[in-house]
Amino acid sequence: MTRNSRPLAIFDLDGTLADSGHRQHFLERKPRDWDAFFAAAPEDPPLAKGVELCLTAAEACEVMYLTGRPERCRRDTLAWLAEQDLPAGKVFMRRNDDRRPARTTKLEILRRLGRDREIRMLVDDDELVCDEAERAGFPVVRARWAAGTTEALKDAQEREGRT
Repeated sequence: MTRNSRPLAIFDLDGTLADSGHRQHFLERKPRDWDAFFAAAPEDPPLAKGVELCLTAAEACEVMYLTGRPERCRRDTLAWLAEQDLPAGKVFMRRNDDRRPARTTKLEILRRLGRDREIRMLVDDDELVCDEAERAGFPVVRARWAAGTTEALKDAQEREGRT
């Protein structure tokens, strides 16, 4: 482990820093309207508890972001982070064609980062991601401050690997 680097604090976006509740209705349709779901992301209000934790973590840690959003959303995502005055940090996103569950893709990245850096915390609202990260030995903060994730979104995260 590199001893001269700051530890990492890694934050999820949707349901952790960004309130995606206003756009979850796009996933309750058949077929799900993923384009509309992600197009509405720039309008997400920030989640105060998540933002506060991120700003506090930045005092002692390098902040990075780990999201299930596809790469095609990078420009909107970076603009949203800047508009919220969140710390600058590397943003890890899912490849546009990657449909694996978030618990798989996120754990892959955590393991890679953890090889030579201390991960002080992963902050995520997805219980399956949190469970897998804890099993792998990573310290987890479960983001339970969002108003509520619909069953459609939970199903999409697990079965369709979209967010």
